[in-house]
Amino acid sequence: MMSAKSTINKEIFAPHDERMLAAVQVKRRTKKKIPFLATGGQGEYLTYICLSVTNKKPVLVSITKVKQFEGSLTFVRRSQWMLDQLRQVNGVDPDRDCPEFDLVFENAFDQWVANTASEKCTFFQILHNISQRYLSDKKPEFINCQSKVLGGNSILHSAADSVTSAVQKASQALNERGERLGRAEDRAAEMMNSSQQFAETAHKRAAHSLQGP
Repeated sequence: MMSAKSTINKEIFAPHDERMLAAVQVKRRTKKKIPFLATGGQGEYLTYICLSVTNKKPVLVSITKVKQFEGSLTFVRRSQWMLDQLRQVNGVDPDRDCPEFDLVFENAFDQWVANTASEKCTFFQILHNISQRYLSDKKPEFINCQSKVLGGNSILHSAADSVTSAVQKASQALNERGERLGRAEDRAAEMMNSSQQFAETAHKRAAHSLQGP
C-alpha cells in the first residue's frame, strides 16, 4: 500500500503541483447496478480515496477517487470533489474499529469498506484535521466516529505539538543560557571596572608619594 500511495502521488498529484496527504484503499459496500446490455468494461480494479492539497496559495483541498485497473501499472483519476463539497462523514460504528464508512457530497453518496480499520482511522484523522484547518464554514459533519478520530490527539496534531514543544524547549534553553551569559558578562564588567578604579587610585597615590610634601 505504501508503494501504491507514493506512485499515486507521483502520477496523479505531483504533475498538477499538488501533494497527497492521505489515501485509503476501498471497495463498495453496495454494488452499483449495471445495465444488462453494458459490455466492454475494463474488468476488475482497485479503488483509492485520496486527500490532496495544492502547493501554491490559496491552498485548495480536494478528495479524489483514483482507480487502478487489472493488468495495468498506472493509476487513473476518476471523480473529484473540493473539500467544501463534502457534507457528511459517517464512521458507521462509534464503539468499535470497523472498516465501513460513508461519504456524502453535494451531488454524490458512496458507501465504502476500507482495506483495514486502521487505514480508515488514519484517513479520518487527517480528513478531520484538514477540515478544521482549511474550512472556516461548511465544515463536514462527522457522525458515528470514534473519539480518537475527532480528539486533539490526531497524528497531525501530535506531530505539530511535538515540534512546537521542541522549539519552545530549545528557545527557553537558549534564553536561559543567554540570561546566564548576560549575568556573567555583567559581573565581569563590574569586576573589570572595580579593578580599573583600584588601579587608577593606586597609581594616583603612588604618584603623590613620589612627589613628596
